[in-house]
Amino acid sequence: MVKKVKKDMTGFSDDPQAPPGREELRTAPVARTREEVLLEKLQEAEKKAAENYDKYVRAVADFENYKKRAVRDKAEAIKYGNEDVLRDLLPIIDNMERALEHARTSDDFDAFKKGLKLLQEQFFCCLQKHGVEQIPAIGKDFDPHVHEAMMQVESDRHGDSQVVGELEKGYLLQGRLLRPAKVSVCKRPKAGDQQACEDGN
Repeated sequence: MVKKVKKDMTGFSDDPQAPPGREELRTAPVARTREEVLLEKLQEAEKKAAENYDKYVRAVADFENYKKRAVRDKAEAIKYGNEDVLRDLLPIIDNMERALEHARTSDDFDAFKKGLKLLQEQFFCCLQKHGVEQIPAIGKDFDPHVHEAMMQVESDRHGDSQVVGELEKGYLLQGRLLRPAKVSVCKRPKAGDQQACEDGN
C-alpha cells in the first residue's frame, strides 16, 4: 500500500519524515566546523592587525614630521629671535643720524645735548619694552649677585659695604642678570683714624 503524502500549494510536504523542501533547506541552520570558526576569527584578527599597523605607520610618520618641524622652528627662532628688538632700535638709529646731521650744520650745543638726552630716553624705553631694566646701585647695600666691586672707598658718611659709586651700570633681562653693575663700595674707617676719607661721589 502506497502512503499518500499531502502537499500544500507550494509543493512541500507536511510529513515530518519527508525530505526537506527548498524553503526548509534555505532556512535550516548551517552547522560550521571548528576549523571554519577559527578561520573566521583569524581573518578578523588579521584585519584588525592590519588596521592597527596602518595607524602605527601614520603615527610614526606624523611624529617624524613633528620633529622636523620642531627643529626647523627652533632654528628660525634662533636666527630671527632678535627681530623685534632690532626693529625697535631702527628709529633710534634714524634719530641719531638726524642729530649728527644737525650737529654738523649747527653750533647750538645746548640743542645737541637735549637731542642726545632724548635719544638716551628713547633707547631706555626700547630696552624696558623688551624686559631690560637697570640694577639699582648707588646707596644700596652691596649685593654680590648683581654688583661687582671694583674698589673700596673709605667713608664715614656711608654704611659699611654700601655702594657709593657706580663705574658701569648693570642690567637685568626679565629678572635674570645680564650684566653686573661695576661699583665702588664703602669701607668704614677704623675708630680713631683721622685720615681724610673719600666717599666716591
